Amino acid sequence: MFYKNKSYRTFYWFNAVLLAVIALVCVLPLVHIWAVSFSSSAAANANIVTLWPIDFTTDAYMKTLANSNFGKSIIVTVQRTLLGTAIGMAITVASAYSLSKPANEFKGRTLYVWLFVFTMLFSGGLIPGYILIQKLHLMNTLWALLLPGFVNVWNMILMLNFYRALPKELEEAAFMDGAGYMRVLWSVYLPISLPAIATLSLFTMVGHWNAWFDGLIYMTQSERWPLATLLQSIIVGADFTRISLNPSDLVNISERTVKAAQIFISLLPIVAVYPFIQRYFVNGIVIGAIKE
Repeated sequence: MFYKNKSYRTFYWFNAVLLAVIALVCVLPLVHIWAVSFSSSAAANANIVTLWPIDFTTDAYMKTLANSNFGKSIIVTVQRTLLGTAIGMAITVASAYSLSKPANEFKGRTLYVWLFVFTMLFSGGLIPGYILIQKLHLMNTLWALLLPGFVNVWNMILMLNFYRALPKELEEAAFMDGAGYMRVLWSVYLPISLPAIATLSLFTMVGHWNAWFDGLIYMTQSERWPLATLLQSIIVGADFTRISLNPSDLVNISERTVKAAQIFISLLPIVAVYPFIQRYFVNGIVIGAIKE
């Protein structure tokens, strides 16, 4: 068999070693942040922490979780991520299913597709977008973060091409049983498109969770900032007033350990969701659905 060949075994082990190195490159920075977050102020400031905490302490996490700004930002981010992913994927699936139909079934389908593609190439710009949100009285509201990103055209095109690749016999069989388009979408297309939906949902969740710029321009009140905007202000903007450190706190914790703790906490939700979605990545799409 081919897998017993020397060339195949050589490629297999080379591929395994290469993937292991890439995995380490991705994981080691996270491990370092975790170690710094649990280390003492002296060890973190001396930059001697590598991959294991030195003088283990949880004071940075206690300070972070006790910070009201941090707690409010987590709530805003969770609301944004859940609503944005749910509504965004609903729009993506519905639009992709309708636009996946051939032109003889959906008149004007090509025109609509090109209109969507046009928005990927050209946009109104930052200032018109800001003025629009302001005129709609959406400043400092959750909808200012959600509405501009509800329709992800790239995700819609990916889903559209996925639906176009499905066997037409599935839909025709449902039509023969008396189903309509909505019933076909709900009972036939959605179940077999779970891998694609799960993958795009994960991308959408990560996008909402990590988005910071829109919160910075649409939220004039810092207590309404999403988590990524708060972290950007603290880490990049060096605005340490957001973490409420005072001189007495610096005995056990430092700005560096608190920042590491906040970064690590912000990573946990997405890391926790991934294992539940991963099983859909390797499932068959339409294996066994059609037998010739």
